[in-house]
Amino acid sequence: MTVRTADAERMPGGGFTHQQILRVIFGILLCILLGAVDQTVVVPAVPAIAAELRGFGHLSWIVSAYLLTSTAATPIYGRLSDLYGRRALLLPAIAVFAVASVLCALAQSLAQLIVWRALQGLGGAGLMAMSQAAIADVVSPRERGRYQGYMAGVWGFASIAGPVVGGYVTDHLSWRWIFWVNLPLSIVAMIQCNQALKLLPVRRVRARIDYGGAALLTGAVASWLVVLSSGGTEVPWNSGAIYFLTALGAALLGILAWQERRIAEPLLPPRIFANGVITRGVMIAFCASLVLFGSIFLLPLMFQLVRGADAGQSGFLVTPFLGTNAVGAYIAGSLTRRIGRNKPFVLIGLFMCLVGFGLLAIATAATPWTLLLFEQVMVGAGIGMLMPTSLVVVQNAAERRDVGVVTGCLLFLRAMGGAFGSTLVGALLANRFAHAVAQRGLRVPLDFTTIRNGGGAASGFTPEIQVAVRDALTSGFHLAFAACGAVMLVALLITLGLQDLPLRTTALEEPQVAGH
Repeated sequence: MTVRTADAERMPGGGFTHQQILRVIFGILLCILLGAVDQTVVVPAVPAIAAELRGFGHLSWIVSAYLLTSTAATPIYGRLSDLYGRRALLLPAIAVFAVASVLCALAQSLAQLIVWRALQGLGGAGLMAMSQAAIADVVSPRERGRYQGYMAGVWGFASIAGPVVGGYVTDHLSWRWIFWVNLPLSIVAMIQCNQALKLLPVRRVRARIDYGGAALLTGAVASWLVVLSSGGTEVPWNSGAIYFLTALGAALLGILAWQERRIAEPLLPPRIFANGVITRGVMIAFCASLVLFGSIFLLPLMFQLVRGADAGQSGFLVTPFLGTNAVGAYIAGSLTRRIGRNKPFVLIGLFMCLVGFGLLAIATAATPWTLLLFEQVMVGAGIGMLMPTSLVVVQNAAERRDVGVVTGCLLFLRAMGGAFGSTLVGALLANRFAHAVAQRGLRVPLDFTTIRNGGGAASGFTPEIQVAVRDALTSGFHLAFAACGAVMLVALLITLGLQDLPLRTTALEEPQVAGH
């Protein structure tokens, strides 16, 4: 093994100058912006895409195809970057993303668009995984929280601006332009990263790539994401296909765990899961992502179906949640830098989430708007504190040779948590709503899907029936938000056993031995 670095440009002791760090961070933020916007800008364009390409039955796969490939590829990118360097993986990932964006813009059928979106997901996974790992190469864990706050700010901006820009571009130009715009941004990101990431250390390791592990992981992830994407919509939850795919995913994951213990350079080294701090950190990240995406799913629906807002108003009303998510991440990162510890802010974030979800679980149509604002701030800022701190926890506990793979694992579990979260809360909401409607003896041709798609679909019924339907929906939201609170309680129990390792003060320092 050899290590190549830009040693001549380093500060004495192997650190980086502030100017060098900013060069790397700027390139990273460009990649984060590129990947984050692409995940949000497509959603408003879906109806226009359906109208032009005529594929209403498989529209969800425009999003699901990207999610499937990006989720499966993330830990693979992490492991390969530990062997061959971040730059060697990031530049091809940007190129794949850019080429796939052009192909998406040129797609002439929905099938073509889905294939190119899957290819785009392969590139997008590299943007996210390499960016999060590269920051660990230049910034010490103690300082890293502040920069994670900047990244959270970019995510927050993308979450708010993406749907707005996507809707405007689709209405005034064409949905194809939401893909074309990725090309100039990709070129700028590639130029910046090509220069800035030359500063990063590169481990030249002669090792066999774990193709078998990559195939097994991809198969397991694909099976479960198809279940989460199709279950309850295209295929009933109790169907044989769902049972088969769920069992297949579990079997492939079991084979993967067995294989990784037998080879010299595994895709997912078992030693990282033997580290109690890393294991607890990725579990906290999974829980945080689950409730984040669950909240993103629930809050706009609650404002539309219970409070009577239209789609545009509901988008505006969730701005406090999205905005405070970025603010919470920045505050946690800045304070972590001062005290050199992460665990206190994980606990604070969890406490805020428990308060917020507890109040949302009893909110009604009569709840004051100021209280709803407070609830969103508590949940948004709380989750915001958890996202960067959980990443720094695992990176701080990992050996330098494993930073990429533990980062990839955490991002992988975040993605799985997000997919599971929106599916879980959606199922809980729909089932409780159906049960509540049956209990009230309502005999109306109305189900949750109808209400969700039509918003005010109940307006054709008598005021008494409308009130009963709204009450049934409210009970569904109560259960879904209570489930989010329960997930945060599980995360709190995990955190109580988390060893609070001091944050290292240099990026090149090895971690203290973590307990189990």
